[in-house]
Parts: sequence; structure tokens; C-alpha cells
Amino acid sequence: MTRSRPARDSRCEEAVKAVGRRAGACLDGGVDTGWLSRDRSALIAVAAVVPFLVSALLSLFRDSIAPTTSVLVLVLVVVAAAATGDRTAGVVAALSSGAWFDFFLTQPYTQFAINESADLEATVLLVVVGLGVTELALWGRRQQAHASRSAGYLDGVIGTSKLVSGEQTPPQELTRHVARQIVEVLGIDTCRFLPGPGPGPQTAVLDHDGQVIRRGHRVDIQQEGFPTDEEVALTVRHGGVVHGHFVLTAASQIVRPTQEQLRVAVLLADQVGTALTSHPG
Repeated sequence: MTRSRPARDSRCEEAVKAVGRRAGACLDGGVDTGWLSRDRSALIAVAAVVPFLVSALLSLFRDSIAPTTSVLVLVLVVVAAAATGDRTAGVVAALSSGAWFDFFLTQPYTQFAINESADLEATVLLVVVGLGVTELALWGRRQQAHASRSAGYLDGVIGTSKLVSGEQTPPQELTRHVARQIVEVLGIDTCRFLPGPGPGPQTAVLDHDGQVIRRGHRVDIQQEGFPTDEEVALTVRHGGVVHGHFVLTAASQIVRPTQEQLRVAVLLADQVGTALTSHPG
């Protein structure tokens, strides 16, 4: 039976676009894919082979299955690969799906050639949507990771606030707690509190705006990383009174805390300043 080419073209295009619009909802569904991501090479191999197997299977029924159905099935394969959060797996699945859709499901069959413009458009749309779904999956995972980190920072600040509000909390316990929080937030090696005056003029400092200043110049943390060749001081003050400073050390590895993380560290130090002003010990 001969199908109408314009109608087939329209159905393929609308079907692929519809799956693309809805892919984000599928990717944020919390699918447990840890067993796949543990072996990246196997995951990429699966992403390459599954579209081949699916296309070969669909080719057995190509006289009774509409091309739109085949396209939708292959797009779902790409969505499954992209949902793992591995960009390479998603890209490989998209390219593999396009290639094997061409080979098995477009005329001339079993050749990497396309004679009909509708088949060409469907193949291109399949690859483009697959690549778009992969990027959407990675974006969703980054947003989820960012939200998790923000929640962790908030928990740390709230925990410190509870210690600050407790009049029975010894200053040493409070400063040790905040030092641990700063290490966790910034990913540095150590942090310790030194009571007394603030840091000297030649000491690198983390200022109140969350900027690292060394010898009068701002350090680009995202490009250069947190200083590893010297300690960084974070002054603890409240109402103009300096109580001391935290000494931050990141000597064993280069870390690049975000501006948000640096500001959280400053906020934690400010809470210590408030507590030491209210309850000097």
C-alpha cells in the first residue's frame, strides 16, 4: 500500500517534535540509573547497539508499521540513554538511531542512502531531538545538584544559628563547628579559628563580599582556583569589633568554590562574630 508522502512527512515531524517537548518531564522523573553509570564504557556501547537492534527489529514489520511509530520508538531509546545523564551516551544513541533508521527503515533499504525528502527530514529531526534531549537531561541534573547543594548550605547555616542562639554553647565548640562547616562548604583541606586581631596586611583574605583578595588584587577563583600556596584569612567581626579570624588552607588540591559557597562561608563567620559579641567567653 502506498502512503501519501506529504501526510507521512507531517506525521513524522509532529511526532518527533511532540516527544521532544515532553522529554524533560521523563528525564526529571528520578529514574534510578546508577547501575548503568558505574560502567561508562558499557553504557556507551549499549547506547550504540540498542538503536541498531531496535531498528533491525522494526524493519521486520516495516510494511505494517508506520514510519512515525518507528521514529517514536527510536526517540524513546534516545531519551532512555539521555536520562542516564551521560552526554556521550545520549549523543551516541541519537547518531546511532539516525543512522540505523536510514539503513533499515528508509528506501533504499539496507543502504546508507535516502531518496525521499520526508525520510531525510524525519532522520534529521530524530538526530536533532536526540541531541536536544541529551542537553536537557544534563541541564536538569545540574539544576538538581545545585538545589541539593543549596539545601545543604542552608542546613549548615541553620545548624550554626541554633548554636549561636544557645547561650550555653562554649565559644570553642561554636568555632570548631563553624570551621568544619566552612571546610565542607568550600571543599578545602582545613580551617581553624585564631582569636585576637585580624589578619596582617600581606595576608590573603576572603572579604565580606565573598571575594578572595591577595596583595590588593582580586583572585579569579573560577579560573585560578582557591590559593594553594598560602593561607587565606576570613575575619570574624560584628559591629566593628574584630574577634579573630578563620585560617583557610587548601594546599593538597585546587578547588574552585562558587561565589555562593564563598558567601555562605562569610555568613557562617558573621554568625560566629554575632555569638562572640553577645556571649563573650
